[in-house]
Amino acid sequence: MRPRAQPALLLLLFVRAVVPQARPPRSHSLLYLFMGASQPDLGLPLFEALGYLDDQLFVSYDHESRRAEPRAPWLQGGTSSQLWLQLSQSLKGWDHMFTVDFWTIMDNHNHSQVAPSVTVTRHMSSATTTLRCRALHFYPPNITMQWLKDRQPLEAKDVELRTMLPNGDGTYQARVALTVPYGEEQRFTCWVEHPGLDQPIAATWEPSLSSSLVIGIASGITVCVLTIFFGILYQIFKKRQASRGALGDYVLAECQ
Repeated sequence: MRPRAQPALLLLLFVRAVVPQARPPRSHSLLYLFMGASQPDLGLPLFEALGYLDDQLFVSYDHESRRAEPRAPWLQGGTSSQLWLQLSQSLKGWDHMFTVDFWTIMDNHNHSQVAPSVTVTRHMSSATTTLRCRALHFYPPNITMQWLKDRQPLEAKDVELRTMLPNGDGTYQARVALTVPYGEEQRFTCWVEHPGLDQPIAATWEPSLSSSLVIGIASGITVCVLTIFFGILYQIFKKRQASRGALGDYVLAECQ
């Protein structure tokens, strides 16, 4: 806090120098407002300082000019004094300190981001088929979740509202659901954007390996059973044909 006390002291001395001595002494309020922008390309200065004396703006400073500018009529002509130059240097120090601390905080914030893990599951009932997209264990809570059909965004009226809940470890989870026609599940994609992700996640429902394995085994068993069944029928048919042929030869021999 020492750098802030220095400009305050200098300004109070400067005010005493310009205020007529005949006026009775009274207390004054001095306030500095420091502002910084995380994205200077939006037209805002990287750092800006405004000084108020008794709620009246009297000085401004920004990172681009690196110079204290008078904003009160009673300061005109006094900016070449040693006190004003010292004030400008003090604000430069605040500029440097604020900028370094700000980006340190931003860097720590970026490192504290936790990217979500995203899964899509299918839930079936007698009447509907529902896809549920879940994003788990992410931070910060600002997240975008959107359903696409054939890579085209669906209208909001067709999508269930997103549900978000906090976890006990400081992270969050969110879910969006969508009712889809049976058999068309893989036409739909859950699109997720989050500050912790390098690029968005496009998640789709995939049949589980166990389901595919069960279907494959059942199909294989069915094929085997049918093969054995038709094989037995074929053997019976061949035996009957052979028996009929032998009987015909026997009757022919008797006749001769």
